[in-house]
Amino acid sequence: MDLNVTTILVTFLGVFLICFMKGAFGGGFAIIGIPLLSLVMDPVTAGGLLAPLFIAMDLYGLRYWKPSTWSKPDLLRLVPGLVIGIGIGYALFQVLDHRAISIVMAAVTLIFVGLWLVRGGEVVTRPRSSSKAVAAGLTSGITTMVAHSGGPPLAMYLLPLGLSKQVYAGTTSLFFTVGNLLKAIPWLALARPAGATWTLMAISLLAVPSGVWLGWRLHDRLDQRQMYRVCYGLLVVTAMKLLWDGVAG
Repeated sequence: MDLNVTTILVTFLGVFLICFMKGAFGGGFAIIGIPLLSLVMDPVTAGGLLAPLFIAMDLYGLRYWKPSTWSKPDLLRLVPGLVIGIGIGYALFQVLDHRAISIVMAAVTLIFVGLWLVRGGEVVTRPRSSSKAVAAGLTSGITTMVAHSGGPPLAMYLLPLGLSKQVYAGTTSLFFTVGNLLKAIPWLALARPAGATWTLMAISLLAVPSGVWLGWRLHDRLDQRQMYRVCYGLLVVTAMKLLWDGVAG
């Protein structure tokens, strides 16, 4: 990878955008920034570069998303599936066609958002389900390992619960902190970062505090309905990106 001004600027902007999303929504929309990095490096290199940075973002984000914002009953149901899913995703990463996974996830996500639109954009609260939580955690673990796209499965479980905006963001933040800690070593083993990649990581670390803080400030100004509308809108953007990845390869 050629370490030039364009590469540095695009990478820094992509990392800043991901940090902003983590500050505003707690996590789950990291895929928004990955297309930017793919303009200056291949996707696997981008994944390896982001893996350690995700940990820095998440740990810094916990400064704002404290334990009082975590839905502990949901995390207890979700995290075991996440752990198993990351293990499965690591195995599948080396043998499966990632495009097929992207297309399936995009289709499921768009159907989920479509049902929300049919209901007039209102969140229909549903009771907790252990089986749905395990399925969401497992699917999120697989997709976050394969394509850094674990947000949609988690959102499809959490959004219908009608959590407050702070609890929703705090729960997703801790969920992906655990996931990113677990998948960092497998991703580094798959990507094997070189000297230029480590240099980019060090430069991009400077984007973490300001990006997370700015996102958190925006979150603080959103009301409950705006927060959920933005989350559903971001799911559409994420799904379209997954669909593009799957179709265009």
